[in-house]
Amino acid sequence: MRVDEFILEHWLNPRDPLCKYNLGASCVKAFKVDELFEFLGLDVEAFLHELRSMSLHYGHFDGSPRLLEALARQYEDVSAAQILTVHGGTGANNLITTELASPGDNVVVFVPNYQQHYSGPASLGIEVRKLPLKREDGYLPDLDRLASVMDSDTSMVIITNPNNPSGSFIGEQMLTDVCRLAERHGAYVLCDEIYRGLDDAYMHSVVDVYEKGIATCSTSKVFSMAGTRVGWIVARHPETCKRLFNRRSYDTICCGVFDEWVTAIALEHFEKILERSRGIVNESRAILDAWLKGEDRLHSDYPSLSTTALVAYDYDVPNLQFCNDLYEQTGVLLCHGDCFELENTFRLGYGFGDPAKFKEALKVFSGYLEERY
Repeated sequence: MRVDEFILEHWLNPRDPLCKYNLGASCVKAFKVDELFEFLGLDVEAFLHELRSMSLHYGHFDGSPRLLEALARQYEDVSAAQILTVHGGTGANNLITTELASPGDNVVVFVPNYQQHYSGPASLGIEVRKLPLKREDGYLPDLDRLASVMDSDTSMVIITNPNNPSGSFIGEQMLTDVCRLAERHGAYVLCDEIYRGLDDAYMHSVVDVYEKGIATCSTSKVFSMAGTRVGWIVARHPETCKRLFNRRSYDTICCGVFDEWVTAIALEHFEKILERSRGIVNESRAILDAWLKGEDRLHSDYPSLSTTALVAYDYDVPNLQFCNDLYEQTGVLLCHGDCFELENTFRLGYGFGDPAKFKEALKVFSGYLEERY
């Protein structure tokens, strides 16, 4: 079956290298190789020396043991044997839905969400039941409504936590409640946790609270290394692990030896990288909040624990036109609400790590709004 056009990627990708102010991206400022090693206090020359003698044969089919151990430390009680490395977070999500959901099933997807999570299953002939997250609820789920849309054919509940695009976070108790509802029907809970880690306190993963919870993540967002294309799946349920490993043999085999190696080196220091990311994001979020107070027709009145804010606007203009006109006339790039099936909204990213340029972009944005509307 054909899959729907991926609206977000088709909007962002051609404009990303051309824009003057990229408020559409959602990654924390990327490292360069020498910056990474300097930041971690490691010898980049020793790394480059070892690189020259690296074999370019297949890597570890189970994933690099060094990397798996580093990844396991990010969770409360996870072993390396419960983790699979794959090609990016999108590869992780696709592998799970392809293996664990089938035509005749239904999956419940919290929306707004990353489009892959609903268009992907729909392309496989799986019924997708969307559970709206509402601004007035802080973009958190209505558990009674969730219970009402599930039945014996529900094979999976799919969420992003923190949410994409809003950044709302489902904490331990509510996450447990979601999982208990899924458990009634023997359903999995697929939780895309690619923005997890930006709170000072431990942010509970779905694998902490549910045996049939499956977490996906990658180096892309909070770890500032999207170019490594390393993603991972965490699954506690033994039979599920076996199934996913078998499916992985069809579309992954193993990840790149260089990618897993540099990721292992970095994520052995994941706490330090997350501390950097929090500093960047918190500074920019404070700038954004102060700016929003002066824009009475823009609204983002809920807490976000990601790198993005979902902003509602009061102007009588469609999403695409609003963001396209802004981009064409100022070079400010946003993600329009149609990327998430929302009206009169845009997603604004604030993780790019240059406070002065961020303030400049917001000033340009304000000038445009004042002149145009």
